[in-house]
Amino acid sequence: MTVVRFRQDGAVGHLILAGGPNNWVDDEFRHEIREAVHAASESDIRALLIEAEGPNFSVGGAAHEWPGKSRDWFRTFIAEIDTAYRAIEALRVPVVAAVRGLAVGGGFELALAADFLVAAENAVFWNIEINGNNVPLAGGLQRLATKIGPVKATKMAMLGEPTPVREIPELASYVVPDDELDEFAAKLATRLSQGATQALAVTRTLLKAWSIGGTAAADRLTHDLTIDLWDSPDTQAVFQSVKENHDERVKAEGPDYAGPATAPPHVIFTSR
Repeated sequence: MTVVRFRQDGAVGHLILAGGPNNWVDDEFRHEIREAVHAASESDIRALLIEAEGPNFSVGGAAHEWPGKSRDWFRTFIAEIDTAYRAIEALRVPVVAAVRGLAVGGGFELALAADFLVAAENAVFWNIEINGNNVPLAGGLQRLATKIGPVKATKMAMLGEPTPVREIPELASYVVPDDELDEFAAKLATRLSQGATQALAVTRTLLKAWSIGGTAAADRLTHDLTIDLWDSPDTQAVFQSVKENHDERVKAEGPDYAGPATAPPHVIFTSR
């Protein structure tokens, strides 16, 4: 049984948790998510959508399978999960996670690896690790604190209680009715796939730099990462469209027209 698979539809890649209804983070998961992320990286997608089959995004680690395992086994297991999640963050395309039902433990941490977290109104997030004398081990705690602040992250991590998304709305980029989640997330991923992929990749990198070293760290990278975008065919196409729009408005409204000269919506981004 395949529990994680990758599928490409046009410019959008789909990383699908296919082990419903629970989508356990188990041995099969750790092997197959690595393969799925590699497949996504080697494809020509321009956006990735992480989604789940079944009523829950993921109920987290399959702790019922862990009795008798060694500490060294667990260290390697966690390291491989963490590596897969960081590989998602290292992709040069925007990532959307569509979350319904439960997102627990390592499943919650997977959702936190996305740039956009779209949550159904029934979504519940749970740092369950403290209840087993542990902590989030795949980068979840620090990423949660970045998104919702240290006060709420402390509450979630130390009390280990399931938290409905309505109590932490800042966690999600969007909260939508349950029956609209799939369509909304797919449209968002499609929109991103039609955007300025190179500039989106730079945006991801600068935000990661900021999360690690603050404004100063992002400042040190900004020019090195952004100036080369000037020579991109996409950038030059936008500038040409802006000029055409400007010339048309000057002709119609005079040189003192109000508002910016913008690129018309027919500009299509093609660079990766």
